[in-house]
Amino acid sequence: MKKLSLIVPVYFEEDCINQYLFETIPVLDNIEMEWEIVFIDDGSKDKTQELIKAFADRDNRIKLIEFSYNQGKQAAVSAGINYATGDYLLYMDPDLQDPPNEIPNFVAEIEKGYDLVFGVRKEKIDSTINKIYSRIFWGTLNKFTGLEIPKGLAVMRIFNRKFAEKFMQYREQNRFIEGIFIHVGMKRSQIEVSQRKRFAGKSKFNFKRKMQLAFDAIFDFSELPLKLAVRLGIFMSLLGVLSFIIILFFKLFIIDFAAGWPSIISGIILSLGIQLFFIGIAAIYIGRIYKESKQRPLFSIKEMTNL
Repeated sequence: MKKLSLIVPVYFEEDCINQYLFETIPVLDNIEMEWEIVFIDDGSKDKTQELIKAFADRDNRIKLIEFSYNQGKQAAVSAGINYATGDYLLYMDPDLQDPPNEIPNFVAEIEKGYDLVFGVRKEKIDSTINKIYSRIFWGTLNKFTGLEIPKGLAVMRIFNRKFAEKFMQYREQNRFIEGIFIHVGMKRSQIEVSQRKRFAGKSKFNFKRKMQLAFDAIFDFSELPLKLAVRLGIFMSLLGVLSFIIILFFKLFIIDFAAGWPSIISGIILSLGIQLFFIGIAAIYIGRIYKESKQRPLFSIKEMTNL
């Protein structure tokens, strides 16, 4: 019999755990598969770990990976994929926005022979400001990375063991999960998911984190910033030559004038700012190369339960 592994990263989710398991376990019991739920706690300081362990003590199919400290959702998902043992692995959040009753639909779709099935939201249930944030976030990614990320992408997705093994071959420290999923390729599909409101608590994935992740994705999957720097440098050089020619022409043939010190100072500040901008872009790439060269583990685990 095949086995389904749920990969569920958690961070300060004490208000959602009980309801998540209350809804999810009956759904899994009705699927003709063995199953496990692998929770990855990303350094929560509330009762999240305590609640999961209480369930894990009664059912060894519920498992917990505890990080030593907060290492980010990208690392948490990677740890879950690394330790899950299922033939199929389904990644979702515990906030119930993507409801557990959609799980059988994902299983049915991937059993058609796909390696990866994305969930796509029929309609995003969220505040207007968060919808705007999401449009900016995904618009930035699609424009500057060239990744063909499905529009309205949900967190919920399922993939097979072969895809998981390919995913874990990507060992970079700067991990953008959606980008890696797209980059792995293989045969993929998508299904619509009926989204609900978050059951409790607030999303930790605010606008600041979204844009930070977007810029991480741009630097991880694109050389566009470097190319833009080169193009801007060429443009400014040509503009400088053209300005020199125009000034010389005016001085020789139209009017004899003396350039004042404010214009010189302004020019120096502008050129210095542009140089520092270019150096900053190069420094970001160099810093990422330095981080990768140390080859540190992708995550640090404090304790594991039922694993």
